[in-house]
Amino acid sequence: MPRKLTAGVRARPAPPEPVRPSALRLWLRRRRPMLRPAAKAGALLGLFGIAAVWVASLDPASKLSSALEGVTASLGARVGGLVVSDVRVEGVRNTPSAQIRQAIGVRPGDPVLAFAPSGARERLEAIPWIEEAEVQRHLSGLVIVRVKERAPFAIWQNNGRFAVIDREGRTVATDRLDAFGPLPLVVGAGAHKTAAALHDILREAPDVMARTQALVRIGERRWNLRLHSGTDVLLPEAHEEAAIQRLAEMQRQNQLLDRPMQTVDLRLPDRLVLRPVAQPEPAPVPAATRARAGRNG
Repeated sequence: MPRKLTAGVRARPAPPEPVRPSALRLWLRRRRPMLRPAAKAGALLGLFGIAAVWVASLDPASKLSSALEGVTASLGARVGGLVVSDVRVEGVRNTPSAQIRQAIGVRPGDPVLAFAPSGARERLEAIPWIEEAEVQRHLSGLVIVRVKERAPFAIWQNNGRFAVIDREGRTVATDRLDAFGPLPLVVGAGAHKTAAALHDILREAPDVMARTQALVRIGERRWNLRLHSGTDVLLPEAHEEAAIQRLAEMQRQNQLLDRPMQTVDLRLPDRLVLRPVAQPEPAPVPAATRARAGRNG
C-alpha cells in the first residue's frame, strides 16, 4: 500500500521540464569549432601588432621590426581579409600616372597592414611636380592619396636645354613642353631663380608685356627684354621697375616699341639711348652700267 503523507512532511517538487535551446545557441554550438581558430588567430594578430609597434619604437630600422610588420600584415590578410580594395588619388594634373603608382607602391589585393603611408608620402614628395602629399590607410581596404602639385610658371632655356619651372625656379618637367600652354620664356644662367619678380613687374605694364617674347638674364646680374620685333631692351641692374614704367610711358606717348629698333638702352636713369635697325646699303652699280650711263649722258 502506498504510504500516506503525514502532516508536516513536504512533497518533493516535480523535476523541471527540459528547456529547448534557442536558435542562437544552436548556431553558436555548431560553429564553435570554426570560431576557436579565428579567435586564437585574432589574439595572435593583436600580440604581433603590439610587438611590432613596440619594436619599431625602439629601433624603426631593425630587421625584427620589419619581420613583425610582415607577419602582422599576413595574419591580417588571412584572418580578417585586410587587403587593399581601392586606391584613390586626388589633385593630380601634370604628374605622370606611372610615377604616382610607383611612388604609392600598393595595389588592390595587397595586405593593408603591410602598406606604410609615411613611406608613400616621402616617395610622392620626391617627385618634382609634387609639393605636398597626404596618404591615408583605412582598415576597410581604402587607400586615399591627396597631392598638391607645383604650378608651372615659365620655360627656362639655358645652354640649349629647355625645362618647365615653377615660381621658385624648381625644374618640374623637361619633356612635353608644348602641353603647358603659352608660358613665359626665361633665358640664361640664373634666370630661373629670379624671373618671377621681373614677371610680376611686367604684369603692371601690359603694353610692354604684350610685346615681350623673352626675359634674358645677362651675366646673372641684370635683365634684357627681347621683344617679338627683335628689339632688345636693356634694363638697369636692381632698378627694373622704374625702367619698365618709363618704357611704358614712352610707348603710350610715342609708340616707341612699335618702331624698328635694334636696342633700347635704359641703363642710365637720365638718358635714353636708341639704336635703330641698320638700313641695308644699296648694291653697288656695275662698272659696265656706269660706262653706258656716261656715254648716254
